[in-house]
Amino acid sequence: MNQQKPISHIVAGLIIGAFMIVYSLALNFMGLMQQRALGWVGYGIMIIGIIIFVNLYGKSKNNYVSFGGLFGYGFKTTAIFALLMVLFLIGFFILFPEFKDKIMETAREGMEERENMTDDQIEQGLAMFEKNFLLFTVGGALFMYILLGCIASLIGAAITRKKPFNPLDQTGV
Repeated sequence: MNQQKPISHIVAGLIIGAFMIVYSLALNFMGLMQQRALGWVGYGIMIIGIIIFVNLYGKSKNNYVSFGGLFGYGFKTTAIFALLMVLFLIGFFILFPEFKDKIMETAREGMEERENMTDDQIEQGLAMFEKNFLLFTVGGALFMYILLGCIASLIGAAITRKKPFNPLDQTGV
């Protein structure tokens, strides 16, 4: 039986990251970066990508894989992807400083919509957010990538077909 060579988790993470970077840049240049629903589409791309790569990894092993092995592959893919996206976000905020202003304005509008916040509370909240901007934005994105990557890895590991290993079966070798 012809066995495919498995795709490295590093390559898988870089491919998913490349798709996300292209998607993010397209949204930015079309002026749609602040659209929340389109942000969730980006997370969907990531989730589907991880599930696909976990499934491909299982197939490359002729499905002689464990749930833990599949989850581990998905999680390592997530780690590579998340690292790439953190580097991209830092670079993006350096190259496009006006985007920070857009985020700050959106945060102000969101706070003003809350009727229980005074103008002083809004100003204090915005000052703290601006002071820790990279920590909050990059840290928040990193948290979401890791969380959703874990969920995608679990889904991918659960839905990928698995065969119990039989040392007498020569087709899996």
